[in-house]
Amino acid sequence: MNNSEEPDSFRDRLSTIGEQGNRVWVYPKRPKGPYFNKRLVFSYLLMLFLFGAPFIKIKGDPMLLFNIIERKFILFGVIFWPQDFHLFVLTMITFIVFIVLFTVIYGRLFCGWVCPQTVFMEFVYRQIEYLIEGNHSQQRKLDAQSWNFDKAWKKSLKHLLFFTFSILTILIFIAYIIGIDQLKDLLEKGPKDNVTAFVAIFAFTVAHYFVFAKFREQVCIIVCPYGRLQGVLLDRNSIQVSYDYKRGEPRGKHNPLEKRENSSKGDCIECGSCELVCPTGIDIRNGSQLECINCTACMDACDAVMTRIGRPKGLIRYASERTIAEGTPLKVNARVVFYSVVLVGLLGLIAYLFTIRTDVETTILRVQGSMYQEYDSAHYSNIYLVQVVNKTRKELPIRLVLEKPEGEIKMMGDSLIVRKGEVGEANFLVVLSKELLKSSATELKFKIMSGDQEIEEMKSTFVGPNKLDDTDDDENDKAGERKE
Repeated sequence: MNNSEEPDSFRDRLSTIGEQGNRVWVYPKRPKGPYFNKRLVFSYLLMLFLFGAPFIKIKGDPMLLFNIIERKFILFGVIFWPQDFHLFVLTMITFIVFIVLFTVIYGRLFCGWVCPQTVFMEFVYRQIEYLIEGNHSQQRKLDAQSWNFDKAWKKSLKHLLFFTFSILTILIFIAYIIGIDQLKDLLEKGPKDNVTAFVAIFAFTVAHYFVFAKFREQVCIIVCPYGRLQGVLLDRNSIQVSYDYKRGEPRGKHNPLEKRENSSKGDCIECGSCELVCPTGIDIRNGSQLECINCTACMDACDAVMTRIGRPKGLIRYASERTIAEGTPLKVNARVVFYSVVLVGLLGLIAYLFTIRTDVETTILRVQGSMYQEYDSAHYSNIYLVQVVNKTRKELPIRLVLEKPEGEIKMMGDSLIVRKGEVGEANFLVVLSKELLKSSATELKFKIMSGDQEIEEMKSTFVGPNKLDDTDDDENDKAGERKE
């Protein structure tokens, strides 16, 4: 893709690793422009939601809860229990397919606009750095100079704010796991009563601080599996932040007195603005690269330069490799429409799975190993176990009604009352008249009631003596003999 005469040395090593294998620290210039402004607003909205959601409750429960420890999950007020695990498996599979299809079409749009690593790094930690240490040149100068009071207080304040924000972030993430009330209770009791919890909070805070204070873009390059998969997910039709080498090459310095068309120069004036603002230190003009997170900073920088020299914007823009090679504008083609329809269909499937989920799940099984019992001279009985999963927010008194055949239910022990979010079970007898039984296996139909409300219907089997089958066979044989 690169038409310049420079060798493709950029493909031999990462932009943040020097020739000696040392880390090359990136000092990106603060981007300005419409794309940055849109990302700024969008990122702060995302963070507002992230930090505000744990405080929002729906009917007394958190709006979002991901309690892995107790296997309890709440999504926008809907409680999910271990019995709903199949929904999560299907959701995760759908989500993975969604990511693959989304990336094939829209490239690393997620990385540049939504990924927490990018949002925190570019709109929190980097902004603190600009505020305290100055612009990219001043930061470079500060790091190069010897330690003095000015450097000491700036570095101390910056890392103090970094660590403070890391603590807040980790506490918010914990609130998503145990709930904001439990988190408040944990903090009020202090480390004396919860040593392990506070050690874990401190460890995660240090890890979070290290990622954003030191590791930074290396996360995207080395750690993130999504970033590593880009090579197999992207193709020539994927939309990415791309340099239009057809229009930009051959490069040449800007001369306001010459017409670039007459001098056979492309639109790229080699100002280096796109490299200066890149948070991963790459040159987008070298084509698609592993480090690029599609943050659009180079698009803003290049558009600003093109405006200053009177050239059209979009030398670096959202485009696919094919549209740039063929010199055609980016269009919504059949492939994009088809994949987008599939993506919407997948989201619809997830929504449907959640809508068909029931609030109560009941299981009725005959007690394992038990047979029929002679209840009295006129009745047989079977013993059953009923198990009720209450996914609602209220306590449910459970009552069983034998709908078919005519018979009687006798609960063993106290009435079954299931608290919210819990599983209740009880044993009971089904007593049927001997005269009603015609075979050793009789179908039972139950109604599960809570008060006067029917929750669901269940079926089971009543076991009687095998001789009932023999009697039926004998009667059939006799009927057959009479016919003969």
